[in-house]
Amino acid sequence: MTEELLDTEALGSWIASKTGSADLLIEVDGRPSGGFSAETILLTAVSPSRGTQRFVARLETPEPAVYPAQSDLSMPEIEIQYRIMESLSRETSLPIAGLVGYESDPSVLGTPFFVMNHVDGVVPIESPPYSVEGFFTQLSAADRFALIDNGLNHLAQLHRIDASTLGLEWLTPAGVTPGSRHLLDLWRSFGETELNGRSHQLLEAAWKIIEDELPTAETVGLCWGDPRPGNIIWRDTSPACLTDFEAACIGPPEFDLGWWLMFDRTMHELAGVERLPGDPTRDEQRSMYFAHAGRDAVDTSAHELFAAARYCVIVVRVMNRLDQRGLLPADSMVWRDNPASDCLKMVLDERS
Repeated sequence: MTEELLDTEALGSWIASKTGSADLLIEVDGRPSGGFSAETILLTAVSPSRGTQRFVARLETPEPAVYPAQSDLSMPEIEIQYRIMESLSRETSLPIAGLVGYESDPSVLGTPFFVMNHVDGVVPIESPPYSVEGFFTQLSAADRFALIDNGLNHLAQLHRIDASTLGLEWLTPAGVTPGSRHLLDLWRSFGETELNGRSHQLLEAAWKIIEDELPTAETVGLCWGDPRPGNIIWRDTSPACLTDFEAACIGPPEFDLGWWLMFDRTMHELAGVERLPGDPTRDEQRSMYFAHAGRDAVDTSAHELFAAARYCVIVVRVMNRLDQRGLLPADSMVWRDNPASDCLKMVLDERS
């Protein structure tokens, strides 16, 4: 939705009704780059009674969801994110943006949306990688280590939550035993649907290995779905806000840890970038996570491969969306030839 199409008067009235403010004037002051699951709009609100406030609106996009549906319930991706954030805000001490409210009625802005309070801080850039540009490169070695350590600590805190207290039973379909096997079936089927008969040899090889190697005995709980430094707003080296929960699911903690470690590979080895002083290796990060989790370390190689396969599937899905918009040439192979496939190949090559 362009700034010209956004009805700021309607949005201002809606926010005013949720916050008790009067004569609220809304101005759009930015749109963060990146992301495909929702449109993010930064807002400044001014009212005589409360002065200037900043909010963030997230609007559902019309295209099919980027991630496979985790639930029997049919709901927009932003509603999934909102419900996860609301539950975490209510039941935990994890840093989550204050929520203003969710609106399912598309008559207000033309699409479902939710609004949250703006959180001040910085976010590691991903293009180019934060390992070569941005505030991460300007930290001291000790602060770089502390930042990654604090992120892993918060991930471990999330995994220590008793999921039964969160009211998120709806994340597991009826009759399904949550865990790695269900998630593998879900993502493999999702990928096959998106490929629609096209051959992706790297994914085919990965699915066979994952099928053989995913652990069967495991403890499950809430998984973030997309944990990485770029989905955290930072103040100095501490997380000020955890963001982007639309891929949340019920699964083993290693499902998330594998994604964090896989993403670290894309910011370093895949980018051909040497680690800066203090930036811990993946082996070190794995140990740091399990120390925070209070558990003995386990092999995460199958889950790192699973994460790389999921990354490929997501890119296929996103490229299909761009193709449906008419933004790709008819003979484009970008659905297969892209950094996600390069990452998957790297993981497979490392194993062999």
